[in-house]
Amino acid sequence: MAKTVPTGKESAGRASEAEETRLNILDVATAEFADKGLSGARIDEIAERTNASKRMIYYYFGGKEGLYRAVLERAYTAVRAMDTHHGRDGLAPDAALRDVIGATFDYHNQHPEFVRLVMNENILRGAHVGEIPGIRERNRAVVEHLRGILARGVASGHFREGIDPVELHMTISALCFYNVSNRYTFSYGFERDMSSPKALARRRMGVIDVIESWCRR
Repeated sequence: MAKTVPTGKESAGRASEAEETRLNILDVATAEFADKGLSGARIDEIAERTNASKRMIYYYFGGKEGLYRAVLERAYTAVRAMDTHHGRDGLAPDAALRDVIGATFDYHNQHPEFVRLVMNENILRGAHVGEIPGIRERNRAVVEHLRGILARGVASGHFREGIDPVELHMTISALCFYNVSNRYTFSYGFERDMSSPKALARRRMGVIDVIESWCRR
Protein backbone atom coordinates (compact mmCIF):
# COMPACT_ATOMS: atom_id res chain seq x y z
CA MET A 1 0.00 0.00 0.00
CA ALA A 2 1.34 3.41 -0.91
CA LYS A 3 2.25 5.66 2.00
CA THR A 4 -0.05 8.63 2.47
CA VAL A 5 1.84 11.91 2.34
CA PRO A 6 0.41 14.63 4.57
CA THR A 7 -0.86 17.67 2.74
CA GLY A 8 0.48 21.12 3.55
CA LYS A 9 -2.69 21.88 5.49
CA GLU A 10 -2.36 18.68 7.53
CA SER A 11 1.32 19.38 8.26
CA ALA A 12 0.50 22.92 9.38
CA GLY A 13 -2.27 21.57 11.61
CA ARG A 14 0.08 19.09 13.24
CA ALA A 15 2.73 21.76 13.76
CA SER A 16 0.12 24.04 15.34
CA GLU A 17 -1.05 21.24 17.62
CA ALA A 18 2.52 20.43 18.63
CA GLU A 19 3.21 24.08 19.44
CA GLU A 20 0.00 24.30 21.46
CA THR A 21 1.08 21.23 23.45
CA ARG A 22 4.53 22.67 24.01
CA LEU A 23 3.10 25.98 25.26
CA ASN A 24 0.68 24.15 27.55
CA ILE A 25 3.59 22.26 29.09
CA LEU A 26 5.52 25.52 29.58
CA ASP A 27 2.53 27.23 31.21
CA VAL A 28 2.05 24.43 33.73
CA ALA A 29 5.78 24.02 34.33
CA THR A 30 6.18 27.75 34.97
CA ALA A 31 3.67 27.58 37.82
CA GLU A 32 5.27 24.41 39.23
CA PHE A 33 8.84 25.71 39.14
CA ALA A 34 7.79 29.10 40.50
CA ASP A 35 6.00 27.46 43.45
CA LYS A 36 8.37 24.57 44.19
CA GLY A 37 11.72 25.39 42.58
CA LEU A 38 13.73 23.03 40.43
CA SER A 39 14.28 20.46 43.16
CA GLY A 40 10.67 20.40 44.35
CA ALA A 41 8.88 20.25 41.00
CA ARG A 42 8.07 16.82 39.58
CA ILE A 43 7.66 15.86 35.93
CA ASP A 44 4.86 13.44 36.88
CA GLU A 45 2.87 16.26 38.49
CA ILE A 46 3.46 18.57 35.53
CA ALA A 47 2.30 15.85 33.11
CA GLU A 48 -0.88 15.27 35.13
CA ARG A 49 -1.85 18.93 34.74
CA THR A 50 -1.14 19.17 31.00
CA ASN A 51 -2.61 17.66 27.87
CA ALA A 52 0.69 15.84 27.36
CA SER A 53 2.27 12.65 28.63
CA LYS A 54 5.48 12.41 30.61
CA ARG A 55 7.07 10.87 27.51
CA MET A 56 6.09 13.90 25.44
CA ILE A 57 7.65 16.27 27.98
CA TYR A 58 10.91 14.38 27.67
CA TYR A 59 10.55 14.44 23.87
CA TYR A 60 10.12 18.21 23.75
CA PHE A 61 12.52 19.25 26.52
CA GLY A 62 14.84 16.33 27.25
CA GLY A 63 14.10 16.15 30.98
CA LYS A 64 13.33 18.27 34.02
CA GLU A 65 16.39 20.52 33.77
CA GLY A 66 15.78 21.12 30.08
CA LEU A 67 12.17 22.05 30.83
CA TYR A 68 13.30 24.35 33.65
CA ARG A 69 15.73 26.12 31.31
CA ALA A 70 12.98 26.51 28.70
CA VAL A 71 10.74 28.07 31.36
CA LEU A 72 13.53 30.47 32.36
CA GLU A 73 14.22 31.37 28.74
CA ARG A 74 10.59 32.22 28.05
CA ALA A 75 10.29 34.23 31.27
CA TYR A 76 13.41 36.29 30.58
CA THR A 77 12.49 36.79 26.92
CA ALA A 78 9.10 38.19 27.95
CA VAL A 79 10.46 40.60 30.54
CA ARG A 80 13.20 41.85 28.24
CA ALA A 81 10.66 42.48 25.48
CA MET A 82 8.80 44.67 27.96
CA ASP A 83 12.02 46.39 29.06
CA THR A 84 12.96 47.41 25.51
CA HIS A 85 9.53 48.51 24.34
CA HIS A 86 10.32 51.16 21.75
CA GLY A 87 7.13 53.18 21.87
CA ARG A 88 9.00 55.66 24.08
CA ASP A 89 11.05 57.40 21.44
CA GLY A 90 8.44 60.11 21.03
CA LEU A 91 8.28 60.81 24.77
CA ALA A 92 10.30 63.41 26.62
CA PRO A 93 13.20 61.70 28.44
CA ASP A 94 11.70 62.13 31.91
CA ALA A 95 8.36 60.75 30.69
CA ALA A 96 10.17 57.86 28.97
CA LEU A 97 11.99 56.99 32.19
CA ARG A 98 8.79 57.12 34.21
CA ASP A 99 7.17 54.84 31.66
CA VAL A 100 10.01 52.32 31.94
CA ILE A 101 9.73 52.27 35.74
CA GLY A 102 5.94 52.05 35.73
CA ALA A 103 5.93 49.25 33.16
CA THR A 104 8.51 47.31 35.17
CA PHE A 105 6.53 47.73 38.39
CA ASP A 106 3.33 46.60 36.66
CA TYR A 107 5.01 43.61 35.01
CA HIS A 108 6.41 42.32 38.28
CA ASN A 109 3.04 42.60 40.00
CA GLN A 110 1.20 41.00 37.09
CA HIS A 111 3.77 38.19 36.81
CA PRO A 112 4.76 37.15 40.34
CA GLU A 113 5.86 33.81 38.90
CA PHE A 114 8.75 35.63 37.20
CA VAL A 115 9.88 37.02 40.54
CA ARG A 116 9.74 33.58 42.15
CA LEU A 117 11.63 31.98 39.24
CA VAL A 118 14.40 34.56 39.61
CA MET A 119 14.54 33.98 43.36
CA ASN A 120 14.75 30.21 42.84
CA GLU A 121 17.51 30.58 40.25
CA ASN A 122 19.49 32.73 42.67
CA ILE A 123 19.13 30.04 45.32
CA LEU A 124 20.80 27.78 42.73
CA ARG A 125 23.52 30.46 42.34
CA GLY A 126 22.55 31.08 38.71
CA ALA A 127 23.39 27.53 37.67
CA HIS A 128 21.03 27.52 34.68
CA VAL A 129 20.57 31.11 33.59
CA GLY A 130 23.87 31.00 31.71
CA GLU A 131 22.41 28.26 29.49
CA ILE A 132 19.74 30.57 28.10
CA PRO A 133 20.66 31.48 24.49
CA GLY A 134 21.14 35.19 23.89
CA ILE A 135 20.46 36.33 27.44
CA ARG A 136 23.46 38.66 27.55
CA GLU A 137 22.53 40.17 24.20
CA ARG A 138 19.00 40.85 25.42
CA ASN A 139 20.36 42.35 28.64
CA ARG A 140 22.64 44.62 26.64
CA ALA A 141 19.61 45.79 24.67
CA VAL A 142 17.94 46.84 27.94
CA VAL A 143 21.03 48.75 29.00
CA GLU A 144 21.29 50.49 25.61
CA HIS A 145 17.63 51.45 25.81
CA LEU A 146 18.22 53.13 29.17
CA ARG A 147 21.48 54.64 27.95
CA GLY A 148 19.56 56.33 25.14
CA ILE A 149 16.95 57.74 27.50
CA LEU A 150 19.65 59.04 29.84
CA ALA A 151 21.59 60.63 26.97
CA ARG A 152 18.49 62.42 25.77
CA GLY A 153 17.78 63.54 29.33
CA VAL A 154 21.27 64.94 29.80
CA ALA A 155 21.03 66.81 26.48
CA SER A 156 17.65 68.29 27.41
CA GLY A 157 18.71 69.21 30.93
CA HIS A 158 16.35 66.76 32.62
CA PHE A 159 19.01 64.38 33.98
CA ARG A 160 22.42 64.77 35.55
CA GLU A 161 25.50 63.35 33.89
CA GLY A 162 27.38 60.23 34.97
CA ILE A 163 24.50 57.83 35.63
CA ASP A 164 25.48 54.26 34.83
CA PRO A 165 22.58 52.63 32.91
CA VAL A 166 23.40 49.24 34.46
CA GLU A 167 23.10 50.76 37.95
CA LEU A 168 19.85 52.42 36.89
CA HIS A 169 18.47 49.12 35.61
CA MET A 170 19.50 47.42 38.86
CA THR A 171 17.79 50.08 40.95
CA ILE A 172 14.57 49.90 38.93
CA SER A 173 14.54 46.11 39.17
CA ALA A 174 15.31 46.08 42.89
CA LEU A 175 12.55 48.50 43.89
CA CYS A 176 9.95 46.88 41.65
CA PHE A 177 11.00 43.36 42.65
CA TYR A 178 10.68 44.00 46.39
CA ASN A 179 6.97 44.70 46.29
CA VAL A 180 6.41 41.12 45.11
CA SER A 181 9.28 39.20 46.70
CA ASN A 182 8.64 40.53 50.22
CA ARG A 183 4.90 41.11 49.99
CA TYR A 184 3.81 38.57 52.59
CA THR A 185 6.51 39.07 55.20
CA PHE A 186 6.31 42.87 54.97
CA SER A 187 2.52 42.87 55.10
CA TYR A 188 2.56 40.72 58.23
CA GLY A 189 5.46 42.43 59.98
CA PHE A 190 4.28 46.00 59.38
CA GLU A 191 0.53 45.34 59.28
CA ARG A 192 0.20 46.94 55.89
CA ASP A 193 -1.55 45.46 52.87
CA MET A 194 0.86 45.58 49.93
CA SER A 195 -1.47 44.03 47.36
CA SER A 196 -4.59 46.22 47.37
CA PRO A 197 -5.10 48.49 44.32
CA LYS A 198 -4.66 51.56 46.55
CA ALA A 199 -1.41 50.24 48.07
CA LEU A 200 -0.02 49.25 44.67
CA ALA A 201 -0.83 52.64 43.14
CA ARG A 202 0.82 54.45 46.06
CA ARG A 203 3.92 52.27 45.97
CA ARG A 204 4.17 52.49 42.16
CA MET A 205 4.19 56.28 42.29
CA GLY A 206 6.70 56.25 45.14
CA VAL A 207 9.14 54.05 43.22
CA ILE A 208 8.82 56.23 40.12
CA ASP A 209 9.40 59.42 42.12
CA VAL A 210 12.42 58.02 43.99
CA ILE A 211 14.22 56.88 40.84
CA GLU A 212 13.37 59.95 38.79
CA SER A 213 14.59 62.19 41.63
CA TRP A 214 17.86 60.26 41.72
CA CYS A 215 18.35 60.88 38.00
CA ARG A 216 17.18 64.48 37.94
CA ARG A 217 19.66 67.25 37.37
